[in-house]
Amino acid sequence: MLKFLSKVKIEFNALDPRVASCMEFLAQCNARKAKESNPACQVLVKRRTDDFPPQITVTFVNGVEEAFDATSTPAQAIRTMILEKGQLLETEQMFREAGEKWPVIIPEEELHQFAPGTKWNESLMMAQIVEEPKVSLLILGHWLNWKKGVMDL
Repeated sequence: MLKFLSKVKIEFNALDPRVASCMEFLAQCNARKAKESNPACQVLVKRRTDDFPPQITVTFVNGVEEAFDATSTPAQAIRTMILEKGQLLETEQMFREAGEKWPVIIPEEELHQFAPGTKWNESLMMAQIVEEPKVSLLILGHWLNWKKGVMDL
């Protein structure tokens, strides 16, 4: 998780009963595996004495800063968000290193094309019907033809 971050700032009042998320997130940041993933990441803890709500602020390696209200956001949700954004950063970097434009724009019509040699997956097909009602009849027709053996995918 820390490999995507350059700085973590955790602020809380130790007497505040809402500090659970801060304490759990701090424990995750202090874990050996997390520290080994990015020893350069600064983990700062600010113990407050006022009524300021517990807050976790992270700075990604690209400089983007994001603050979380730790009273309403569980530590696991913050960790998951960091990992998701980190994977996006890695993907972006991979494309830029390959000389490709970022973000990659995929034309709408290509999103609905099936790759040759792939097998139909009934649950995937049903999920797509729910998400894309405009193309659901077309997909359903292709799937029925494939099931009958009329069409080879």
